Amino acid sequence: MHEINKDTEVLTQAIVRYAIDRLRMDPPTLDAERPEAELSAMAGQTVTEDGLGGLEALRIFTDILAPACLSVDHPRLLAFVPAAPTEAATLFDLVVGASSIFGGTWMEGSGAVYAENQALRWIADLAGFPDTAGGVFVSGGTAGNLSALTAARHEWRRQDTSKRSLRGLIVSSKGAHASIAQAAHVMDADLVETGGHRLTGEDVSKAIAELSPEDRSRLFAVACTAGTTNLGIIDDMAGIADACERESLWMHVDGAYGGAGLAAPSVRDDFNGIERADSFIVDPHKWLFAPFDCCALIYRDPATARRAHQQKGDYLEVLYDGVWNPSDYAHHLSRRARGLPLWFSLATHGTQAYAEAVERSLEVTKAAARMIDEHPNLEMVVPSQLSICVFRRPGWSPEDYAAWSDQLLADGIGFVTPTKHEGETVLRFCIVNPKTGVEDIRTILDTL
Repeated sequence: MHEINKDTEVLTQAIVRYAIDRLRMDPPTLDAERPEAELSAMAGQTVTEDGLGGLEALRIFTDILAPACLSVDHPRLLAFVPAAPTEAATLFDLVVGASSIFGGTWMEGSGAVYAENQALRWIADLAGFPDTAGGVFVSGGTAGNLSALTAARHEWRRQDTSKRSLRGLIVSSKGAHASIAQAAHVMDADLVETGGHRLTGEDVSKAIAELSPEDRSRLFAVACTAGTTNLGIIDDMAGIADACERESLWMHVDGAYGGAGLAAPSVRDDFNGIERADSFIVDPHKWLFAPFDCCALIYRDPATARRAHQQKGDYLEVLYDGVWNPSDYAHHLSRRARGLPLWFSLATHGTQAYAEAVERSLEVTKAAARMIDEHPNLEMVVPSQLSICVFRRPGWSPEDYAAWSDQLLADGIGFVTPTKHEGETVLRFCIVNPKTGVEDIRTILDTL
C-alpha cells in the first residue's frame, strides 16, 4: 500500500490528468446534488475489504461523485459565498498534499510556516496592524472566531483572576454570522445581540449601559463584522473601537467574507477602525482566491493567543523555545499548512493582481445593481454592499423563489438561492469570482 510501483505511476498520471483537465474547464460544469439512493445505485459500496483499485476508485469519483458536487468556482454560482481559487493556488494545493508537511510547529515545518507568515503579514498590513501582529491559518471562520474569542476570554480572566469563575458575556450585532453565537455556545458564554443590521459604537455603548452590574462584570468582548454574510454591511468599527477602549473590552472583527475588501482601494476607507481591533479574521477561500479550507486569524498581540492556546505535554517540551509554532494560536495542534496555496498564488501573481481582482468583483456588483434597478420585474431591497446584491421580484411567494432557483440549476444556467431579509424571502447575488461578468448577470436576470 505504501510502495511506489508501476500501478502507482499509472494512477499518478491519471490523477494529474484529471486535475489538469479540471483546471482547463472554462467554465467548469455547474453540476448538482443527487439523491443518496441514486448515488448508492450508481456507485455501490466503495469501501471494501479487498479494495477497488486506484483507477476504478478514480472512475467512480470522476463519473459519479464529482458530478454530484456543485462547482463553487462556476462564474454563475452566486449563492452563499462562492470561491474562486487561482490556478496557481489550486495546483499548489496538490503540492501541499504530496509534501506531507506538518504545519503545527516551527521545528517540523519552518519553511512552510515562514511562507504562511508572509501571507499573514500581507493581510495584517492591509488592516493596518502593527509589525508585531501575527496569527495562523485555520480551517474557516467558525474556527477563527472561536479561537479569537477564546483568547479574549483567557486574557480577561488572566488580568483579573477574580473573574475565572464567571460565565463570560459577548456583545455582537443581530447581523453577525451564526458562528459568533456558536462560539459563545461552545465556550459556555452568553451573547447579547444589539443594534440593527449595522452595529455602531453607540449601539455598543447603549447595550453596555443597559446591562446589570453583574452582567457588566461578565462582559469581555465585542464581536463586530466587516461585511455581513447576508447583506455585506460593514459595522462602524471606529465607533466600536472607541467604545471598547472606554470599557477595556477586546474588539474582534469577523471579516470572513468582507475582509477581502481591504485589498480594494475603492472601498478601503469603509474599513477604518479595523486597525484598532485586537483580532480579526478573513477567509481567503472566499474572496482572496484560495482553495478550501483557509481562514486567516490575526492577533494584534500574538502573546495573548499563545497564553490561551499553547498545549502542554511532556513530549511537547522540545517545542517551547520561543519560535513561531502555529499550533499556539488557535484551538488545534495538528494542522496542514493550509496557508501555502495562498502564499504561492501571492508570490506568483503579486499583491496588485489581487487588488485588481477584488475591484473587478466590485465593479460587476455595481453593474448588477444597475441592471436590477432597470429590470421591469425586479427591485433592489437594500443598496448593494461590497459584492452583494439583495433584490426581490414583487408578488412572488417563497415557493416561487424556490421553484425558480431549482429550475435555474436544473437548466445548468446558474445557482442562486433565496435568502431572508427582515422575514421576507428575497434573492441574493454574492459575486466573488473575477470571471463573473456582466453577461453572466444578464443571463440570470433574463430568466426573471
